[in-house]
Amino acid sequence: MNEVILQVTDRVKQRSLESRQKYLAHLADSAKQGPHRGALSCGNLAHGFAACNADDKASLRSFTKANVGIISAYNDMLSAHQPYATYPELIKTAVHEVGSVAQFAGGVPAMCDGVTQGQPGMELSLMSRDIIAMSAAVGLSHNMFDAGLMLGICDKIVPGLLIAALSFGHLPFIFVPAGPMPSGIPNKEKARVRQLFAEGKVGRDELLEAESNSYHSAGTCTFYGTANSNQLVVEVMGLHLPGSSFVNPGTPLRDALTKAAAVQSTRLTALGTNYTPIGHIIDEKAVVNGIVALLATGGSTNHTMHFIAIARAAGIQVNWDDFEELSDAVPLLTRIYPNGQADINHFQAAGGMSFLFKELLDHGLLHEDVNTVIGHGLRRYTQEPRLAEDGTIDWIAGPEKSIDEDVLRPADNPFQKTGGLKVLDGNLGRGVIKTSALREGKSVIKAPAVVFENQHALESAFKSGQLDKDCVVVVRFQGPQACGMPELHKLTPPLGVLQDRGYQVALVTDGRMSGASGKVPAAIHVTPEALNGGLLAKVENGDVVEVNAETGALTLHVSDDELAKRQPAKANLAEYQIGMGRDLLNRVRPMIDGAEMGASFLFQDHGEHS
Repeated sequence: MNEVILQVTDRVKQRSLESRQKYLAHLADSAKQGPHRGALSCGNLAHGFAACNADDKASLRSFTKANVGIISAYNDMLSAHQPYATYPELIKTAVHEVGSVAQFAGGVPAMCDGVTQGQPGMELSLMSRDIIAMSAAVGLSHNMFDAGLMLGICDKIVPGLLIAALSFGHLPFIFVPAGPMPSGIPNKEKARVRQLFAEGKVGRDELLEAESNSYHSAGTCTFYGTANSNQLVVEVMGLHLPGSSFVNPGTPLRDALTKAAAVQSTRLTALGTNYTPIGHIIDEKAVVNGIVALLATGGSTNHTMHFIAIARAAGIQVNWDDFEELSDAVPLLTRIYPNGQADINHFQAAGGMSFLFKELLDHGLLHEDVNTVIGHGLRRYTQEPRLAEDGTIDWIAGPEKSIDEDVLRPADNPFQKTGGLKVLDGNLGRGVIKTSALREGKSVIKAPAVVFENQHALESAFKSGQLDKDCVVVVRFQGPQACGMPELHKLTPPLGVLQDRGYQVALVTDGRMSGASGKVPAAIHVTPEALNGGLLAKVENGDVVEVNAETGALTLHVSDDELAKRQPAKANLAEYQIGMGRDLLNRVRPMIDGAEMGASFLFQDHGEHS
């Protein structure tokens, strides 16, 4: 094993001793109760299976056959989740064929950041993760289930489902993906049209045509944003069947994998001899493995918050220093848009997950001795599924070599020696920057600040030419407590245009950027946020700001004496608090932790750093 990875894992274990022991003790207490529906009264149980057929009622009466709860993020507006429409019946049939029962336990909301970019709904996005966790917990609360299947794909949905599953840590869970849509127009072409639109050189018709040819069918968006990062890291943490993350929807192999996951869930319950609760799968090693895989592939920066919240749900404490130390030790093995021109389907064709597992394991970059939903040890994940003639799955060895080293490389010939994530720290606070997609010469930007308090004001300034200069754009009052920490991905096209015009440009914000961002140097998730004592609230137009991805400095070059004289800017939050459901969450916002604590309102040990 790589020494740095061992050291970070040991540090996480030591830091988490007390909280992890409490979590495991609670898990053990819950497991002692046995099959939970055995504790239900006759009236409780009758309600629980009233709508079942006679065979399933008999099975549920016996307390010897498994009942699998299905939690789904299905809706038919969002392409990633539309394929889940057919999954419940597939699952129920597969489970029934092995003598057990599956019930649809509940649905959870699933919103799409792609639809809500730049819209009021985006201000609900990050908070939806915790709401999804709570909604899934309600669905699982009936004490009817021996195992669970989690059906979810996108940005906040999978982290929310994982937090919920860990709150039922005594139960086994398998996560069931739906796969990416087939490839559309090249990502480079899509980005080109977006920038032309930002410059006013093409109209809305041309832009919509390009977007429609990119996002064109059922399935996950094909760029390597948060949704596909979710699938990759969940598989590396041992919660998917091997090789199931990136099989396209609507294919026979996709359906066979769904059925196989359903059957496998029945083998993991406390009713048999292979009891494997999720709380014993997600431990310190599994969390570190997930972070390593994220870094090795240049995955979404959103996971610098999601991983922390997920780990907290399992009694494990990780922080950004862990991310950075691991990033320095983990080579970058993929170039998937926005870190390259290939999409996730090209990654899959080049060797996909099986080759990635092989390289990371062979070079001591993953803990192999972990529990998974298919047994102990990660080596099995170097295999990939193939459809047999009878419709079942054969597991075969993955490729020994990458099919396309422009997309996926071996660990001894990486795209770069580090994982491409840097923690920034300075008088402006702490933040993160994704360096894997930065152009050469763009890792250090020192320029006068131009300050905005929302992304729409920046758009107006860009169109009027006020930003045609070297500048560090500061967009503040975008943090979790201010307005729910929306993604500011709509800033990418105009800032990209300025960069292409030859200006030295960077972004500093207490908001988020999409998992599909990275071209423009962006210090994001800055904490403390401007609303909560962060120095961002004292930055003025013309102040010199330095974003240094080489040294890790995030500095406002203004004297302490001058800063002491300044009063922080006052946030005008009224526009964020009314309409589009936002008023329903006003009471929650002051409870949300800082970004480095996971930006969550679910946990009691609030603070700024773990």
